[in-house]
Amino acid sequence: MLTPVSLPFLRRGAVPLELPTNHHVPVSWIREHSCAPIRWRTVNEILPPDSAVAADVSALREELLQYKRITQTVRKQRKGVWGGNILGITPAKAQDIKDVGTVASYRHLVELGLPSDDRVFRAANRIFYRLLSRDDDPALLFEYKKGAKANSELAEWARQQFQEGAVAALAQAGHMEDPRVRGGAHKIATAISTFLRSEAAEKPIIRRAGKNILHPDAYPPTMYSVAMLAYMPSMQRERAGFADRLGAFVSQLATKRTYVIQLGRRGIKPSHLLLGDPLQASAAGVPKDLPLALHWIELLVRLNLLDSSPMAQRILTRLLKECNAAGVWSPKNLRALPRSPSKLADFAFPLELDGTTIERRQSDVTFRLALIAKLAGWDLEYN
Repeated sequence: MLTPVSLPFLRRGAVPLELPTNHHVPVSWIREHSCAPIRWRTVNEILPPDSAVAADVSALREELLQYKRITQTVRKQRKGVWGGNILGITPAKAQDIKDVGTVASYRHLVELGLPSDDRVFRAANRIFYRLLSRDDDPALLFEYKKGAKANSELAEWARQQFQEGAVAALAQAGHMEDPRVRGGAHKIATAISTFLRSEAAEKPIIRRAGKNILHPDAYPPTMYSVAMLAYMPSMQRERAGFADRLGAFVSQLATKRTYVIQLGRRGIKPSHLLLGDPLQASAAGVPKDLPLALHWIELLVRLNLLDSSPMAQRILTRLLKECNAAGVWSPKNLRALPRSPSKLADFAFPLELDGTTIERRQSDVTFRLALIAKLAGWDLEYN
């Protein structure tokens, strides 16, 4: 029997939402219909320890290592870097970004389940640790190297963003207790915490020279810094007050005003910056960006902040209602793999390459909901 948990809603006077505290995990269905990365992660992250036979795990690992998306991503790495850039999520001519960058590609391999001791990670780790150091080599500015030559503000901002991306990637790969990662994470958390306590947090966008710009003193959270904290449980305990303030800030209604980050004479359009809740949904709870919604809900659950976000609860409630009795996500008229308009979650979704069958199109969301249930501490029923 499901035990409901009352949750707040966005609209005053609306009936409170209810989330279950248990979930069905369709293990047999996943084994039959899902790709190697999803089956691998189900065994390692959702099933009870030692649930799978050692020989089966070994065979699955070999299948994983040959998965096309993994081999393609690994081949694109050059000297520890992907696409010659660090932060790119899609090609961008203005920043000389021709392909997906290092942080997204690295995190994509982590999401695919590639073991963290693989050589491709070791090569990227060396770059990330250099970014976390005080190494001011101009070559480490990568996609911003050209623009930063005569723009010290752009150079400083780029290094800060690179460090956030590097810490998030390393923490997600399991290096959360490395002193260099912890040092970088605490530096980032302190800067964001100072911002959250400042007047700039009340009015982060100002009008100057006829355009909207981010307040010069503002250091708001980003998708990277939220992910960083989500994958560092020890830091969450050490800085519990900061985590609560962060949760409150990123759950408020986000501004619809367009703005730029003014760095010297150059204005940068924000992509990973957060001035409120990044999620949007219809009145029925259908998310406008399903991949981003799943990724964000997972981060909130890891942070124990799901109850601070009515929008995330609303979307999760809708997704769970679309699951059949076995726990398989079964929405109506699913004609293609869901895509992310923002592309902010492309590194995490989809893990499935083949969307030709309905089962393949259901697979990613089915797995993510089971993982969220596991992380949330719900009672799992395996079938």
